[in-house]
Amino acid sequence: MKEPEANRGEAAPPKAWADAGAADGPRGRAIPLPSPIRFTRAICGDLAQAERREWWLANGLGGYAGGTVAGSLTRRYHGLLIAPVASPLGRRLILAKADATVVADARSWPLFTNRWKGGVVSPAGHIRIGSFHLDYSTPVWTYELGDQRIEARIWMEPGAHTVYAAWRLSPRPQPEHALSLRVTLLANDRDHHGTMAVGGFAPEIAVEGERLSLTDQAGVALSIRAPGGSIVPKREWYRDFALALEAERGLDAIDNHLCVGEVTLPLLPGQWCGIGASLNGDPAADLEAALGRRLDHDRRVVSSAIASSPAMRDAPPWIARLALAADAFIFARPLASVPDGQSVIAGYPWFGDWGRDTMISLPGMTLATGRPQVAHRILATFASFVSQGMLPNVFPGAGDRAEYNTADASLWFFEAWRAYFEATKDVAALRAVFPVLSDMIDWHEKGTRYGIAVDRADGLLKAGVAGVQVTWMDAKVGDWVVTPRIGKPVEINALWYNALRIMSTFAATLGAPDRFSAAAEAAKRSFARFLRADGEGLYDVIDGPNGDDASIRPNQIFAVSLPHSPLAAADQADVVQACRRHLLTAYGLRSLAPGSPAYHAHYGGGVLERDGGYHQGPVWPWLLGPFCLASYRVTGDARAAQDLLVGMRDALEDQGVGTIGEIFDGDPPHQPRGAPAQAWSVACTLDAWRLLRQAGHGI
Repeated sequence: MKEPEANRGEAAPPKAWADAGAADGPRGRAIPLPSPIRFTRAICGDLAQAERREWWLANGLGGYAGGTVAGSLTRRYHGLLIAPVASPLGRRLILAKADATVVADARSWPLFTNRWKGGVVSPAGHIRIGSFHLDYSTPVWTYELGDQRIEARIWMEPGAHTVYAAWRLSPRPQPEHALSLRVTLLANDRDHHGTMAVGGFAPEIAVEGERLSLTDQAGVALSIRAPGGSIVPKREWYRDFALALEAERGLDAIDNHLCVGEVTLPLLPGQWCGIGASLNGDPAADLEAALGRRLDHDRRVVSSAIASSPAMRDAPPWIARLALAADAFIFARPLASVPDGQSVIAGYPWFGDWGRDTMISLPGMTLATGRPQVAHRILATFASFVSQGMLPNVFPGAGDRAEYNTADASLWFFEAWRAYFEATKDVAALRAVFPVLSDMIDWHEKGTRYGIAVDRADGLLKAGVAGVQVTWMDAKVGDWVVTPRIGKPVEINALWYNALRIMSTFAATLGAPDRFSAAAEAAKRSFARFLRADGEGLYDVIDGPNGDDASIRPNQIFAVSLPHSPLAAADQADVVQACRRHLLTAYGLRSLAPGSPAYHAHYGGGVLERDGGYHQGPVWPWLLGPFCLASYRVTGDARAAQDLLVGMRDALEDQGVGTIGEIFDGDPPHQPRGAPAQAWSVACTLDAWRLLRQAGHGI
């Protein structure tokens, strides 16, 4: 993957549930709540620490909101409402900020922070943050103004392009003077990957009572409502926001937003006041009820996950937190052939839905969280895009064509179906998809796009053509394929063998002829060619243009972690030991062993530096789950393997709070890098924990 350039489960548990510890769920069952994530003044008042930590929300439709604990903007993608105005994922920044200032007579106290070109930070509202925490997925700030406390929250309406920002004054002590809240509304209409020039956005602005409506030539119609307040329309550009993280990425880092209005609200003890903004008509006037809907949704997600299996019923709070984090990546992708189609956002904020990431994430996203019906909808959605035996790498947008430059997405599709059928025993679904899966095997045997075909000489799968990268190590800068893997990549052949064995089992289940076992046996015999004579595991690629690639990479772990392994037990142990010795960290596996000539200890810099080092050393969290499963297979010690996952708990309190990001530096202290929220990082950790708990408890 490469960064771009320039409804579920049981009825809601009682609202009395707190946001830490455990509570009684449906039918009196104790349900662990998501692990409490809370930062106090030491972090919130330190701008570097408060900007490093980001909150992210999603609405199940591909829309999202995100920002920093400090309240400042550090990414192009930060904002209160980013929505796919062009279906399905033409996401645009619509509402950037709602900056609140407390007013008492002639005095005022800003509760927000802004960074400007030239390094100026003004105002520095983060110094008034006494604490920040997550209430389920909802970010919560507590501001301190003398002896007064003001709670602030931001949340999205599930299933709608609607966001709310609300504030509440603590009921005690009573303020000496009447307080009001002034909220400055900064809007935009630009691609979420870009920036806006001054004057580049000229909407019509109208105010009627407590509502402001905004429309522009592109057809965007935003309704902002301030229940019990008044709104004054404005048209003033706020220029030169400095986006520090974009500057680090070597991209355009100056943005501009249009102030479209100013809201005045009474700030009364114990009462919510605030704004709602929506692309779906007028947002609700009852802020407390809107917040309740968000929390009820989150409670259902956690309740469904915890009730889904015996293994999950005694899950610790950090696993409950991961189950909630998983929900943010699933979104609706309706198709003519699958009206209730769904898919998985690979990561926030810049990824769309990728075939490879979706199939790898599916068991953890859906089966470990008690949503097999969602798994089936995702599988059905992708099945409709199978072409010449291949799943798309990148899903098409409206009017676009799917891109099929992937050798592994199609093979992960078989594993996703295996996991789904094992969990559901849905014979009808299997019978319906079996011809599609059989045809996919046929295409791989006779040859499909990008040189993907079985080599008749040894039964292994070869893949790749010059100038195209078709495995998950797919960074490319211009014409430079950073990690070319033309030949027979080790994980592609582990997946190929696994797929053939899966199809053999499926054929037996359906009473169909088994024409897959012979091919599997041939692949297994030849897989021994990957074994290194020095005992350091497996070659990464064999039969490449320059011979065999002896780079020590994590791709070999799948020859042990997948349900069907082509290796003997002793060889499996060598693979796990090699990965443990060279690649294992607390947050995942390095993509290349330290000491290799191409190893990058740290990930960063401009586009060329970042993409040049993307798969040359950074730690990938999604690989920790497969490593732990492989370790268990070799040692039989499920508890020890599960204990390796616990280090991931710390990642929930850094970068994207409450979730797990894309990568970490290869060298200690393994700083988080890349996208702050990544689907397969969350899903593979969650699913491995579930499977190891099942194994360790014999359930």
